[in-house]
Amino acid sequence: MNRRPWSRSLRTRLLVLVTATLVCVCAALALATVLAQRAYLLGTLDDRVNDAAERSVGGAALHPGLPAGLAFLAEGGHPEGLLAARLDAHGHLVSAAVVTRDAAPRPLTTVQRAAFTGIRADGSLHTRTVPGLGTYRFTALDASGIRVLTGLPMDGVRATLGRLAEIEAVVGATGLAAAAGVCAVVIRRQLRPLGRVAATAVEVSRVPLGHGRVTALPRVPERDTDPGNEAGQAGAALNRMIDHVETSLAERRRGEERMRRFVADASHELRTPLASIAGYAELMNRVAPDLAWRRVAAESARMTELVEDLLLLARLDEGRPLQTAEVDLATLVAEAVWDARASGADHRWRLELRPDTPAAVTGDAAGLHQVVANLLANARVHTPPGTTVTATVESGPARHLIRVRDDGPGIPPDLLPAVFERFTRADTSRSRAPGTQGGSGLGLAVAAGITAAHGGRIRVDSAPGRTEFTVDLPAAEPSPTAGEEPPDRLSGTTPRPASRPLGSSA
Repeated sequence: MNRRPWSRSLRTRLLVLVTATLVCVCAALALATVLAQRAYLLGTLDDRVNDAAERSVGGAALHPGLPAGLAFLAEGGHPEGLLAARLDAHGHLVSAAVVTRDAAPRPLTTVQRAAFTGIRADGSLHTRTVPGLGTYRFTALDASGIRVLTGLPMDGVRATLGRLAEIEAVVGATGLAAAAGVCAVVIRRQLRPLGRVAATAVEVSRVPLGHGRVTALPRVPERDTDPGNEAGQAGAALNRMIDHVETSLAERRRGEERMRRFVADASHELRTPLASIAGYAELMNRVAPDLAWRRVAAESARMTELVEDLLLLARLDEGRPLQTAEVDLATLVAEAVWDARASGADHRWRLELRPDTPAAVTGDAAGLHQVVANLLANARVHTPPGTTVTATVESGPARHLIRVRDDGPGIPPDLLPAVFERFTRADTSRSRAPGTQGGSGLGLAVAAGITAAHGGRIRVDSAPGRTEFTVDLPAAEPSPTAGEEPPDRLSGTTPRPASRPLGSSA
């Protein structure tokens, strides 16, 4: 793609502009010099032409007869190339000759004489080109009826001007090259502070400010913050902006930590009274079974689930290490699908696995199970009865994928960007199975947090009739011991279940 002229670097633009200015100045000076020299040389030549014309008039006066009108050219002292002609009363050439080296004056031919047609003996200067002789500067004088035309060649003037132009071109080119080199060095040195300021800005822009703990940001060096120049002013302003950014980030981090501690502490403190409420509700339901006590127990369980999710998110935000072990995704997804089938009998559940391809990851089995369970529960709660939900495990050399797909009405486009944020609900847009309670809006946020803690990614693609969540996890590192036998049931490893689709529930 072609770059626009003004999209290049400031250094290049300055160098181009300075060089173009120098070229214009040098061209103007050279032109002025040539014109001045030309005017001087033409003035000198005109003086010589006038002197030669007056001398020719005097010589012609000594030989007034027309046939011998140019006899004075045979006399010595005439410069080589001098051209003289006699005119009659009507201005027509009677005779014309040119002085040559070591020879008598040579008469002009008819073609050469035609170059002087229309000349008047009024003393004005003319420039004409004579075939075979070159360009001449001449004049015609009339003295007491004696009309003589005299001219001198301009070859010397033209040669001098050509030589002057060549010298100026060579000197100008050399000077411009030297000036351009000096300007490039000076511009580069003067723009170094601005380049360091730009490098600092680029380094700051590469720092992930949106997440994680941000350490001290780079600063512009003290030498580049001098307020006496423009680069220093830009450096000082950038440092002040970085100070404001660090202050804002520190304040945001303190606020997040306070909120995280509050959520964790509140969730931890609420677990005990919720457990007591659930216990008393169960006890009262056994002593005197009643619908009210069953609703109290259900709401208590729902609040307990919400508190557990908040506590888990707070721990994930704190970056607490997970309990890691090798987890078989196929077994994990199969168990989650069977559990979902038991709680969602009005949906059709399908499981697609490849038993010949291992899908082992390193992570927390309970956390990964919760990820899949939340995705399946999301599909069950937000789709109408009869919807088909398909869970798939795909294995790769470095990454493993878990896909949960349904053919429900889909997620509204305006909710897709915030679908993994906390307390995001789409109850008004997606169908709800009859008799189910609304979720807390934390299920997908918990799934995203657990996936990120395992070094994975989660994404969603939704359209009417197809919604698919994809969990991308890094594969487990291969065993360092070569030739080791795979563990069997006695070693504690859960065998992989057979791959088969789950039909429609009754």
